[in-house]
Amino acid sequence: MLIAVEKPGRSDVRELLKQHLEDMHAISPAESVHALDLEALAGPEVTFWTAREGGTLLGCGALKELPGLVDEIGSDGEIKSMRTSAAARRRGVAVALLGELIAEARRRGYRRLYLETGSQEFFAPARQLYRRHGFEVTEPFGSYRLDPNSVFMMLLLNEVAPDQPSVG
Repeated sequence: MLIAVEKPGRSDVRELLKQHLEDMHAISPAESVHALDLEALAGPEVTFWTAREGGTLLGCGALKELPGLVDEIGSDGEIKSMRTSAAARRRGVAVALLGELIAEARRRGYRRLYLETGSQEFFAPARQLYRRHGFEVTEPFGSYRLDPNSVFMMLLLNEVAPDQPSVG
């Protein structure tokens, strides 16, 4: 599996993101859908990754620098548009993508990494994945507001990841 930064304009990526948005709108009320569209994912504050195998798209994810959360200590980031194709589920694609996004956030010196996901049963596997990687439920961040359809999570990046041994 190859994970690489890509622009989100390729036809297979557009189709996967279309499915993602359709699912979000089928499950959540419109005001609770926070997935970025193609234009926003191509913005300068967003880095977009794909996971491919033999050229076939397996999944995608993005990292967005959060505006207004930058200070002399560092800045914070948000995970956006994590999605695995139906054919690639349960093959470790989401784990690999999430690992890359967390590693990049650490390389950038982000203090915290946030995300918003759904509270419905459909999103339970995603919430479990994030918890396994050290994310904890938190209050709404940035421009988000309390929403019964959303779960907000945060990972403190200056802490040792759950699957990494501490040094010293």
